[in-house]
Amino acid sequence: MSPRGLSVKHTTAVSVVYVAAIFLSTMDTTIVNVALPTIGRAFSVESTSVDAVSISYLVSLAVFIPASGWLGDRFGGKRVLLAAVAVFTLASALCGLASGLGELIAFRLLQGAGGGMLVPVGMALMLRSFPPGERVRALAALTMANAIAPTIGPSLGGLLVTRLSWRWVFFVNVPVGVAAFVFGALFLRGTAVRRPGCFDLVGFLLSASGLGLLMYGVSQGPDLGWTARPVLAGVVAGAVLLSVLVYVESRSRAPLIDFRLFRDRLFRSGSAVMTLESVAFLSVIYTVSLYFQDGLGLGPLATGLSILPQALGVLTGSQVASRSLYRRLGPRRHLLVGVVGSSLCMALLAWVTVGGQLWCAWIALFGMGFSVGQVFVATQAASFATVSAAASGGAATLFNAGRRLGGAVGIAVATTAIVLVGVDTPVVGEPADDVGAYRVGFLVAAAINLLAVRAAWVVRDADAASTVPTARPRDGRDRPRRNWSRRDRSRRDRSRRDRSR
Repeated sequence: MSPRGLSVKHTTAVSVVYVAAIFLSTMDTTIVNVALPTIGRAFSVESTSVDAVSISYLVSLAVFIPASGWLGDRFGGKRVLLAAVAVFTLASALCGLASGLGELIAFRLLQGAGGGMLVPVGMALMLRSFPPGERVRALAALTMANAIAPTIGPSLGGLLVTRLSWRWVFFVNVPVGVAAFVFGALFLRGTAVRRPGCFDLVGFLLSASGLGLLMYGVSQGPDLGWTARPVLAGVVAGAVLLSVLVYVESRSRAPLIDFRLFRDRLFRSGSAVMTLESVAFLSVIYTVSLYFQDGLGLGPLATGLSILPQALGVLTGSQVASRSLYRRLGPRRHLLVGVVGSSLCMALLAWVTVGGQLWCAWIALFGMGFSVGQVFVATQAASFATVSAAASGGAATLFNAGRRLGGAVGIAVATTAIVLVGVDTPVVGEPADDVGAYRVGFLVAAAINLLAVRAAWVVRDADAASTVPTARPRDGRDRPRRNWSRRDRSRRDRSRRDRSR
């Protein structure tokens, strides 16, 4: 119940808590990496051992994401989302208080359990709270958090480690988490509890082990080498288990992960675009951080500030997308413009590295951020247009599992490309003589991103017609911007009937 005298719309409350959840979960995947060398020195352990601090979090995320949809349906979105925020916040505080590496790894596993449920449950709650036509504007704020968090993570982490202590890369989550929990407890409305059936233990074990092993192999491949036995075992075993999972869940009456949702062409296409864009986006963020520090000789703080144009591009692009372009272009053309634009800007980064001009890189980063904002807004708005309210929890789980795995793959791809080409060992504070490896990293990311053109091409505007906001004229009355054909109106009405069931 909200406090007396205060009133907040439920949709506003959902947006605030969901943005905080995205920010916490996403930033934590990048902010901690900066502190790993300092943590290793503090606990007197080798760098190869301290990597488990990051890997344990990624694996735990992968394990708990599949169960999030069922938990949200069974116990209600508000309860599970607040529980996930509480677990993540408590685990963050415990990580900052850890007295040894073993304790820190255990608390990171707990943190990953909360983080794995934050975004899928929050997304499902958002889908059920906003009508399709209002989602695109709500998604502008969510897109900003999703794209800005990994950008500011390394610079904020470097600042905290330098000025305060490595423990503050965990403590920084606590005030945000406490504020999100209190706000959500006061203003979020309780959601209806559904009947998802018995918990699919077989599906959970297969998905947890498969995703966990695959995430481990992908994250360790660049460091240990892709032919190393632990890496090969993790990737192969994870892929086999996930194949078995698809076979089993496709024949289950009450699957934990409903892969049959991919029969929906719009949802399948949107999920593919988001996964590929996540691979390319995280790959570029990782590569450009190395380029600024090792290629141009910038310090950690200067590097973080130099990446900010990308965040400003996302801020601008998501607002333009939600207020104008999505409505004017339609979902299909909007996606194509965003995918092609971000791919071109990624390739442009490879060209500007030749002269080492910092301002050229800033322009390319701003353009990439602007284009990525188009893709993130359009995919999240359109992908769930034909998904029923009852299936939104499972759809959010699938959508976010692909995005998380895509982010891990993106960093692995960037690292592998740079290592294969080879870089000169840089002198601290001095630019490198050869930056060819970074150019290859940018070009590989651009090529991967272009694969999303095919998925965007098959999107039909009529399928996502309900998500296109209507233009609001000066007299305040809603008026559709475009005149749909009889065939398109029929598809739109059929889509709305399917969602209401």
